[in-house]
Amino acid sequence: MMALLRNAILLMLMLSLFIGCTNTPRAKDGDEVKVHYTGTQDDGTTFDSSREREPLSFVIGSGMMIPGFNDGVIGMAVGDTKTIVLTPDQAYGPRHEERIQPVAISQLPEGMTPTPGAMLQMTGPGGQPLPVRIESVQGDSVIIDANHPLAGKTLTFDVELMEIIEKETP
Repeated sequence: MMALLRNAILLMLMLSLFIGCTNTPRAKDGDEVKVHYTGTQDDGTTFDSSREREPLSFVIGSGMMIPGFNDGVIGMAVGDTKTIVLTPDQAYGPRHEERIQPVAISQLPEGMTPTPGAMLQMTGPGGQPLPVRIESVQGDSVIIDANHPLAGKTLTFDVELMEIIEKETP
Protein backbone atom coordinates (compact mmCIF):
# COMPACT_ATOMS: atom_id res chain seq x y z
CA MET A 1 0.00 0.00 0.00
CA MET A 2 2.80 2.43 0.88
CA ALA A 3 4.57 1.68 -2.41
CA LEU A 4 1.38 2.46 -4.33
CA LEU A 5 0.93 5.75 -2.44
CA ARG A 6 4.60 6.66 -2.97
CA ASN A 7 4.29 5.92 -6.72
CA ALA A 8 1.13 8.04 -6.96
CA ILE A 9 2.85 10.97 -5.23
CA LEU A 10 5.90 10.59 -7.45
CA LEU A 11 3.68 10.55 -10.57
CA MET A 12 1.87 13.71 -9.40
CA LEU A 13 5.19 15.47 -8.77
CA MET A 14 6.49 14.52 -12.21
CA LEU A 15 3.29 15.72 -13.87
CA SER A 16 3.35 19.03 -12.01
CA LEU A 17 7.00 19.55 -13.00
CA PHE A 18 6.18 18.71 -16.62
CA ILE A 19 3.20 21.05 -16.71
CA GLY A 20 5.15 23.80 -14.94
CA CYS A 21 8.05 23.47 -17.38
CA THR A 22 6.04 23.83 -20.55
CA ASN A 23 7.00 27.04 -22.24
CA THR A 24 3.70 28.24 -23.65
CA PRO A 25 4.24 31.77 -25.01
CA ARG A 26 2.00 34.34 -23.37
CA ALA A 27 1.14 37.72 -24.89
CA LYS A 28 3.13 40.52 -23.29
CA ASP A 29 3.87 44.21 -23.72
CA GLY A 30 5.60 44.83 -27.06
CA ASP A 31 4.30 41.65 -28.76
CA GLU A 32 2.43 41.87 -32.04
CA VAL A 33 -0.72 39.76 -31.73
CA LYS A 34 -3.69 38.77 -33.86
CA VAL A 35 -7.08 38.40 -32.21
CA HIS A 36 -10.64 37.71 -33.19
CA TYR A 37 -13.19 39.62 -31.15
CA THR A 38 -16.84 40.50 -30.86
CA GLY A 39 -17.76 43.73 -29.07
CA THR A 40 -21.18 44.19 -27.49
CA GLN A 41 -22.94 46.86 -25.47
CA ASP A 42 -24.78 46.23 -22.19
CA ASP A 43 -28.03 45.50 -24.06
CA GLY A 44 -26.28 42.75 -26.08
CA THR A 45 -26.11 44.79 -29.30
CA THR A 46 -23.00 43.89 -31.30
CA PHE A 47 -21.15 47.04 -32.37
CA ASP A 48 -18.16 45.33 -34.04
CA SER A 49 -16.72 41.91 -34.77
CA SER A 50 -13.70 40.57 -36.63
CA ARG A 51 -15.22 37.09 -37.07
CA GLU A 52 -16.21 37.69 -40.71
CA ARG A 53 -12.84 39.16 -41.68
CA GLU A 54 -9.15 38.84 -40.91
CA PRO A 55 -8.15 38.89 -37.24
CA LEU A 56 -7.23 42.27 -35.77
CA SER A 57 -3.45 42.75 -35.56
CA PHE A 58 -1.85 45.16 -33.08
CA VAL A 59 1.21 45.66 -30.91
CA ILE A 60 0.46 45.42 -27.19
CA GLY A 61 1.33 48.64 -25.40
CA SER A 62 1.71 50.72 -28.58
CA GLY A 63 -1.38 52.85 -27.94
CA MET A 64 -3.15 51.40 -30.99
CA MET A 65 -5.99 49.98 -28.90
CA ILE A 66 -8.26 51.24 -26.14
CA PRO A 67 -6.49 50.66 -22.81
CA GLY A 68 -8.76 47.96 -21.37
CA PHE A 69 -8.69 45.85 -24.54
CA ASN A 70 -4.90 46.15 -24.74
CA ASP A 71 -4.46 45.14 -21.08
CA GLY A 72 -7.01 42.31 -21.36
CA VAL A 73 -4.94 40.48 -24.00
CA ILE A 74 -1.79 40.45 -21.83
CA GLY A 75 -1.15 36.98 -20.45
CA MET A 76 -3.23 35.12 -23.04
CA ALA A 77 -1.78 32.18 -24.97
CA VAL A 78 -2.66 31.25 -28.55
CA GLY A 79 -6.08 29.58 -28.54
CA ASP A 80 -7.16 31.18 -25.26
CA THR A 81 -10.56 32.87 -25.18
CA LYS A 82 -11.54 35.55 -22.73
CA THR A 83 -14.42 37.89 -21.98
CA ILE A 84 -13.23 41.41 -21.19
CA VAL A 85 -15.72 43.86 -19.65
CA LEU A 86 -14.62 47.49 -19.90
CA THR A 87 -15.95 50.47 -18.01
CA PRO A 88 -16.10 53.76 -19.96
CA ASP A 89 -12.76 54.85 -18.43
CA GLN A 90 -11.10 51.70 -19.84
CA ALA A 91 -12.68 52.19 -23.26
CA TYR A 92 -13.73 55.46 -24.95
CA GLY A 93 -14.09 57.57 -21.81
CA PRO A 94 -17.12 59.34 -20.39
CA ARG A 95 -19.54 61.42 -22.44
CA HIS A 96 -18.75 65.12 -22.26
CA GLU A 97 -21.78 67.39 -22.56
CA GLU A 98 -19.55 70.27 -23.72
CA ARG A 99 -18.85 68.25 -26.87
CA ILE A 100 -22.50 68.65 -27.87
CA GLN A 101 -22.91 72.01 -29.60
CA PRO A 102 -25.27 73.86 -31.95
CA VAL A 103 -23.88 74.78 -35.38
CA ALA A 104 -25.58 76.95 -37.97
CA ILE A 105 -26.67 75.01 -41.05
CA SER A 106 -24.94 77.72 -43.11
CA GLN A 107 -21.62 76.43 -41.72
CA LEU A 108 -22.20 72.91 -43.08
CA PRO A 109 -20.79 71.82 -46.46
CA GLU A 110 -22.62 73.50 -49.32
CA GLY A 111 -25.53 71.48 -50.68
CA MET A 112 -25.67 69.18 -47.66
CA THR A 113 -29.10 68.33 -46.30
CA PRO A 114 -28.57 67.76 -42.57
CA THR A 115 -29.99 64.49 -41.30
CA PRO A 116 -29.91 63.19 -37.72
CA GLY A 117 -27.29 60.44 -37.44
CA ALA A 118 -25.21 61.75 -40.36
CA MET A 119 -21.46 61.91 -39.76
CA LEU A 120 -19.40 64.99 -40.62
CA GLN A 121 -15.73 65.73 -40.33
CA MET A 122 -14.75 69.03 -38.74
CA THR A 123 -11.36 70.42 -37.82
CA GLY A 124 -10.33 70.14 -34.18
CA PRO A 125 -8.46 72.81 -32.17
CA GLY A 126 -5.04 71.51 -33.25
CA GLY A 127 -6.03 71.16 -36.91
CA GLN A 128 -6.68 67.42 -36.62
CA PRO A 129 -9.78 65.87 -38.22
CA LEU A 130 -12.67 65.55 -35.77
CA PRO A 131 -15.59 63.27 -36.64
CA VAL A 132 -18.96 64.54 -35.37
CA ARG A 133 -22.50 63.20 -35.58
CA ILE A 134 -25.61 65.28 -36.23
CA GLU A 135 -27.89 64.65 -33.26
CA SER A 136 -30.84 66.77 -34.39
CA VAL A 137 -31.94 69.56 -36.70
CA GLN A 138 -33.51 72.58 -35.00
CA GLY A 139 -34.63 75.31 -37.38
CA ASP A 140 -31.58 76.91 -38.98
CA SER A 141 -29.07 74.98 -36.86
CA VAL A 142 -28.03 71.42 -36.10
CA ILE A 143 -26.92 69.91 -32.80
CA ILE A 144 -23.63 68.07 -33.32
CA ASP A 145 -22.00 65.58 -30.96
CA ALA A 146 -18.22 65.19 -30.99
CA ASN A 147 -18.23 62.38 -28.41
CA HIS A 148 -17.18 58.94 -29.63
CA PRO A 149 -20.40 56.96 -30.29
CA LEU A 150 -19.36 54.46 -27.58
CA ALA A 151 -18.28 57.07 -25.01
CA GLY A 152 -19.92 56.58 -21.63
CA LYS A 153 -20.79 52.94 -22.32
CA THR A 154 -19.68 49.73 -20.67
CA LEU A 155 -18.41 47.39 -23.39
CA THR A 156 -17.91 43.63 -23.47
CA PHE A 157 -15.38 41.97 -25.77
CA ASP A 158 -15.22 38.23 -26.40
CA VAL A 159 -11.60 37.76 -27.49
CA GLU A 160 -9.69 34.80 -28.92
CA LEU A 161 -5.92 35.05 -29.31
CA MET A 162 -5.09 33.66 -32.75
CA GLU A 163 -1.36 34.36 -33.03
CA ILE A 164 1.64 35.90 -31.31
CA ILE A 165 3.99 37.11 -34.03
CA GLU A 166 7.59 36.41 -33.12
CA LYS A 167 9.97 39.30 -33.47
CA GLU A 168 13.01 38.61 -35.56
CA THR A 169 16.18 39.23 -33.59
CA PRO A 170 19.07 40.72 -35.57
